[in-house]
Amino acid sequence: MANDLRMSAEMEQTDGEIHDILRALGSGFQKLDKIKDPNRQSKQLEELTGKMRECKRLIKEFDREIKEEESKNPPEVNKQLNDRKQSMIKELNSFVALRKTYMSSVGNKRIELFDIGAGSSDPAAEENVQLASTMTNQELITAGAKTMDETDQAIERSKMVVEQTIDVGTQTAANLKGQTEQMGRIVNDLDTVHFSIKKASQLVKEIGRQVATDKCIMLFLFLIVCGVIAIIVVKIVNPHNKDVRDIPGLAPPAATSRRLLSTNALGGSS
Repeated sequence: MANDLRMSAEMEQTDGEIHDILRALGSGFQKLDKIKDPNRQSKQLEELTGKMRECKRLIKEFDREIKEEESKNPPEVNKQLNDRKQSMIKELNSFVALRKTYMSSVGNKRIELFDIGAGSSDPAAEENVQLASTMTNQELITAGAKTMDETDQAIERSKMVVEQTIDVGTQTAANLKGQTEQMGRIVNDLDTVHFSIKKASQLVKEIGRQVATDKCIMLFLFLIVCGVIAIIVVKIVNPHNKDVRDIPGLAPPAATSRRLLSTNALGGSS
Protein backbone atom coordinates (compact mmCIF):
# COMPACT_ATOMS: atom_id res chain seq x y z
CA MET A 1 0.00 0.00 0.00
CA ALA A 2 2.99 2.29 0.55
CA ASN A 3 3.75 2.17 -3.17
CA ASP A 4 0.25 3.52 -3.97
CA LEU A 5 1.05 6.81 -2.21
CA ARG A 6 3.62 9.42 -3.08
CA MET A 7 6.01 9.44 -0.12
CA SER A 8 9.50 10.65 0.51
CA ALA A 9 12.20 8.09 1.19
CA GLU A 10 12.14 8.96 4.88
CA MET A 11 8.37 8.51 5.09
CA GLU A 12 8.54 5.15 3.29
CA GLN A 13 11.18 3.94 5.75
CA THR A 14 9.10 5.06 8.77
CA ASP A 15 5.96 3.49 7.27
CA GLY A 16 7.78 0.19 6.76
CA GLU A 17 9.13 0.16 10.32
CA ILE A 18 5.66 0.82 11.74
CA HIS A 19 4.09 -2.03 9.80
CA ASP A 20 6.93 -4.37 10.82
CA ILE A 21 6.24 -3.57 14.48
CA LEU A 22 2.48 -4.00 14.03
CA ARG A 23 3.03 -7.42 12.44
CA ALA A 24 5.38 -8.32 15.29
CA LEU A 25 2.74 -7.26 17.82
CA GLY A 26 0.14 -9.41 16.10
CA SER A 27 2.47 -12.41 16.19
CA GLY A 28 3.46 -11.70 19.79
CA PHE A 29 -0.13 -11.70 21.03
CA GLN A 30 -0.80 -14.93 19.14
CA LYS A 31 2.15 -16.54 20.93
CA LEU A 32 0.90 -15.11 24.22
CA ASP A 33 -2.23 -17.28 23.96
CA LYS A 34 -0.02 -20.36 23.97
CA ILE A 35 1.95 -19.33 27.08
CA LYS A 36 0.51 -20.73 30.31
CA ASP A 37 3.16 -19.60 32.80
CA PRO A 38 2.14 -16.22 34.34
CA ASN A 39 5.77 -15.14 34.70
CA ARG A 40 6.50 -15.82 31.02
CA GLN A 41 3.26 -14.05 30.09
CA SER A 42 4.33 -11.02 32.12
CA LYS A 43 7.75 -10.97 30.43
CA GLN A 44 6.13 -11.34 27.01
CA LEU A 45 3.78 -8.46 27.81
CA GLU A 46 6.73 -6.28 28.81
CA GLU A 47 8.39 -6.98 25.47
CA LEU A 48 5.17 -6.20 23.61
CA THR A 49 4.82 -2.99 25.66
CA GLY A 50 8.27 -1.89 24.52
CA LYS A 51 7.28 -2.53 20.91
CA MET A 52 4.11 -0.45 21.45
CA ARG A 53 6.17 2.44 22.74
CA GLU A 54 8.44 2.26 19.72
CA CYS A 55 5.45 2.06 17.40
CA LYS A 56 3.93 5.09 19.09
CA ARG A 57 7.16 7.02 18.59
CA LEU A 58 7.33 6.07 14.92
CA ILE A 59 3.69 7.09 14.34
CA LYS A 60 4.49 10.52 15.77
CA GLU A 61 7.52 10.69 13.51
CA PHE A 62 5.33 9.73 10.56
CA ASP A 63 2.87 12.51 11.49
CA ARG A 64 5.72 15.03 11.65
CA GLU A 65 6.93 13.97 8.19
CA ILE A 66 3.38 14.34 6.82
CA LYS A 67 3.24 17.92 8.09
CA GLU A 68 6.64 18.71 6.59
CA GLU A 69 5.55 17.43 3.17
CA GLU A 70 2.01 18.86 3.39
CA SER A 71 2.81 21.99 1.37
CA LYS A 72 4.42 19.90 -1.41
CA ASN A 73 1.63 17.34 -1.82
CA PRO A 74 -1.83 17.85 -3.32
CA PRO A 75 -4.80 17.75 -0.91
CA GLU A 76 -5.89 14.25 -1.91
CA VAL A 77 -2.42 12.83 -1.16
CA ASN A 78 -2.36 14.56 2.24
CA LYS A 79 -5.78 13.09 3.00
CA GLN A 80 -4.62 9.57 2.09
CA LEU A 81 -1.52 9.95 4.25
CA ASN A 82 -3.58 11.16 7.23
CA ASP A 83 -6.02 8.26 6.74
CA ARG A 84 -3.05 5.92 6.73
CA LYS A 85 -1.80 7.43 9.97
CA GLN A 86 -5.24 7.06 11.57
CA SER A 87 -5.40 3.41 10.56
CA MET A 88 -2.00 2.84 12.22
CA ILE A 89 -3.23 4.54 15.41
CA LYS A 90 -6.41 2.47 15.38
CA GLU A 91 -4.47 -0.77 14.98
CA LEU A 92 -2.04 0.18 17.74
CA ASN A 93 -4.93 1.07 20.06
CA SER A 94 -6.43 -2.36 19.46
CA PHE A 95 -3.16 -3.92 20.66
CA VAL A 96 -3.18 -1.58 23.68
CA ALA A 97 -6.67 -2.76 24.62
CA LEU A 98 -5.61 -6.38 24.10
CA ARG A 99 -2.57 -5.81 26.30
CA LYS A 100 -4.77 -4.46 29.12
CA THR A 101 -6.97 -7.52 28.87
CA TYR A 102 -4.00 -9.87 29.19
CA MET A 103 -2.52 -7.85 32.07
CA SER A 104 -5.82 -8.11 33.92
CA SER A 105 -5.80 -11.84 33.42
CA VAL A 106 -2.32 -12.28 34.90
CA GLY A 107 -2.89 -9.70 37.67
CA ASN A 108 -0.26 -7.24 36.50
CA LYS A 109 -1.87 -3.85 35.91
CA ARG A 110 0.38 -1.01 34.88
CA ILE A 111 -0.46 2.68 35.36
CA GLU A 112 0.38 3.85 31.88
CA LEU A 113 -1.20 6.06 29.19
CA PHE A 114 -1.04 5.59 25.45
CA ASP A 115 -2.36 8.99 24.37
CA ILE A 116 -1.49 8.87 20.67
CA GLY A 117 -2.18 12.07 18.71
CA ALA A 118 -3.08 14.12 21.81
CA GLY A 119 0.45 15.24 22.69
CA SER A 120 3.70 13.79 23.91
CA SER A 121 3.74 11.58 27.01
CA ASP A 122 6.06 12.08 29.94
CA PRO A 123 9.19 9.92 29.41
CA ALA A 124 9.94 10.00 33.14
CA ALA A 125 6.48 8.62 33.92
CA GLU A 126 6.93 5.78 31.42
CA GLU A 127 10.35 4.91 32.83
CA ASN A 128 9.08 4.89 36.41
CA VAL A 129 6.16 2.49 35.85
CA GLN A 130 5.92 0.04 38.73
CA LEU A 131 3.99 -3.18 38.98
CA ALA A 132 1.30 -2.92 41.66
CA SER A 133 1.60 -6.62 42.45
CA THR A 134 5.21 -6.18 43.60
CA MET A 135 4.25 -3.63 46.27
CA THR A 136 3.01 -4.52 49.75
CA ASN A 137 -0.02 -2.89 51.32
CA GLN A 138 2.23 -0.78 53.58
CA GLU A 139 4.24 0.39 50.60
CA LEU A 140 1.05 1.32 48.77
CA ILE A 141 -0.18 3.24 51.84
CA THR A 142 3.18 5.02 52.19
CA ALA A 143 3.23 5.94 48.50
CA GLY A 144 -0.34 7.22 48.72
CA ALA A 145 0.44 9.30 51.82
CA LYS A 146 3.52 10.74 50.14
CA THR A 147 1.49 11.66 47.09
CA MET A 148 -1.13 13.31 49.29
CA ASP A 149 1.55 15.29 51.14
CA GLU A 150 3.02 16.46 47.85
CA THR A 151 -0.46 17.42 46.68
CA ASP A 152 -1.10 19.37 49.91
CA GLN A 153 2.21 21.19 49.50
CA ALA A 154 1.37 22.05 45.91
CA ILE A 155 -2.02 23.37 47.04
CA GLU A 156 -0.38 25.51 49.74
CA ARG A 157 2.07 26.90 47.20
CA SER A 158 -0.83 27.66 44.89
CA LYS A 159 -2.63 29.46 47.72
CA MET A 160 0.48 31.56 48.41
CA VAL A 161 0.74 32.46 44.75
CA VAL A 162 -2.95 33.43 44.70
CA GLU A 163 -2.54 35.59 47.82
CA GLN A 164 0.53 37.29 46.37
CA THR A 165 -1.36 37.89 43.15
CA ILE A 166 -4.27 39.44 45.09
CA ASP A 167 -1.85 41.68 47.02
CA VAL A 168 -0.17 42.80 43.83
CA GLY A 169 -3.56 43.45 42.24
CA THR A 170 -4.69 45.50 45.27
CA GLN A 171 -1.50 47.54 45.24
CA THR A 172 -1.82 48.08 41.52
CA ALA A 173 -5.43 49.22 41.92
CA ALA A 174 -4.39 51.69 44.65
CA ASN A 175 -1.58 53.04 42.45
CA LEU A 176 -3.98 53.43 39.55
CA LYS A 177 -6.47 55.27 41.78
CA GLY A 178 -3.75 57.66 42.98
CA GLN A 179 -2.56 58.26 39.43
CA THR A 180 -6.16 58.89 38.32
CA GLU A 181 -6.63 61.50 41.06
CA GLN A 182 -3.31 63.10 40.15
CA MET A 183 -4.34 63.26 36.50
CA GLY A 184 -7.62 64.91 37.57
CA ARG A 185 -5.70 67.57 39.50
CA ILE A 186 -3.42 68.16 36.53
CA VAL A 187 -6.44 68.60 34.25
CA ASN A 188 -7.94 71.12 36.68
CA ASP A 189 -4.65 73.03 36.82
CA LEU A 190 -4.51 73.09 33.04
CA ASP A 191 -8.04 74.48 32.90
CA THR A 192 -7.05 77.22 35.35
CA VAL A 193 -3.93 78.08 33.34
CA HIS A 194 -5.95 78.16 30.14
CA PHE A 195 -8.47 80.54 31.72
CA SER A 196 -5.66 82.78 32.99
CA ILE A 197 -4.03 82.86 29.57
CA LYS A 198 -7.35 83.78 27.98
CA LYS A 199 -7.90 86.64 30.45
CA ALA A 200 -4.34 87.86 29.92
CA SER A 201 -4.87 87.84 26.16
CA GLN A 202 -8.00 89.96 26.53
CA LEU A 203 -6.15 92.41 28.82
CA VAL A 204 -3.28 92.70 26.33
CA LYS A 205 -5.76 93.48 23.55
CA GLU A 206 -7.42 96.21 25.66
CA ILE A 207 -4.06 97.75 26.53
CA GLY A 208 -3.11 97.64 22.85
CA ARG A 209 -6.28 99.48 21.91
CA GLN A 210 -5.65 102.13 24.59
CA VAL A 211 -2.04 102.58 23.44
CA ALA A 212 -3.22 103.00 19.84
CA THR A 213 -5.78 105.64 20.93
CA ASP A 214 -3.14 107.52 22.95
CA LYS A 215 -0.78 107.50 19.99
CA CYS A 216 -3.47 108.99 17.74
CA ILE A 217 -4.15 111.77 20.25
CA MET A 218 -0.45 112.52 20.64
CA LEU A 219 0.00 112.62 16.87
CA PHE A 220 -2.93 115.05 16.53
CA LEU A 221 -1.52 117.33 19.26
CA PHE A 222 1.90 117.20 17.63
CA LEU A 223 0.40 118.32 14.32
CA ILE A 224 -1.39 121.24 16.03
CA VAL A 225 1.80 122.35 17.75
CA CYS A 226 3.71 122.11 14.48
CA GLY A 227 1.02 124.24 12.76
CA VAL A 228 1.15 126.92 15.44
CA ILE A 229 4.94 127.05 15.30
CA ALA A 230 4.80 127.35 11.53
CA ILE A 231 2.36 130.28 11.70
CA ILE A 232 4.50 132.05 14.29
CA VAL A 233 7.60 131.61 12.18
CA VAL A 234 5.83 132.96 9.07
CA LYS A 235 4.48 135.99 10.96
CA ILE A 236 7.89 136.78 12.34
CA VAL A 237 9.60 136.45 9.00
CA ASN A 238 6.93 138.29 7.01
CA PRO A 239 4.67 140.29 9.32
CA HIS A 240 2.84 142.06 6.45
CA ASN A 241 1.69 138.83 4.82
CA LYS A 242 -2.12 139.06 4.71
CA ASP A 243 -2.56 135.46 3.64
CA VAL A 244 -1.72 134.25 7.14
CA ARG A 245 -4.29 135.07 9.80
CA ASP A 246 -3.14 136.37 13.11
CA ILE A 247 -3.20 134.06 16.01
CA PRO A 248 -5.35 135.49 18.82
CA GLY A 249 -3.17 136.84 21.61
CA LEU A 250 -0.04 136.75 19.42
CA ALA A 251 -0.88 139.41 16.79
CA PRO A 252 1.12 142.69 16.99
CA PRO A 253 -0.81 145.96 17.87
CA ALA A 254 -2.40 147.80 14.97
CA ALA A 255 -0.46 150.72 13.37
CA THR A 256 -3.45 153.16 13.72
CA SER A 257 -3.41 152.66 17.43
CA ARG A 258 0.28 153.55 17.55
CA ARG A 259 -0.34 156.66 15.44
CA LEU A 260 -3.28 157.70 17.66
CA LEU A 261 -1.14 157.43 20.71
CA SER A 262 1.53 159.58 19.12
CA THR A 263 -0.97 162.39 18.16
CA ASN A 264 -2.44 162.44 21.62
CA ALA A 265 0.98 162.74 23.07
CA LEU A 266 1.86 165.70 20.87
CA GLY A 267 -1.42 167.58 21.57
CA GLY A 268 -1.02 167.28 25.24
CA SER A 269 2.37 168.75 25.16
CA SER A 270 1.21 171.90 23.25
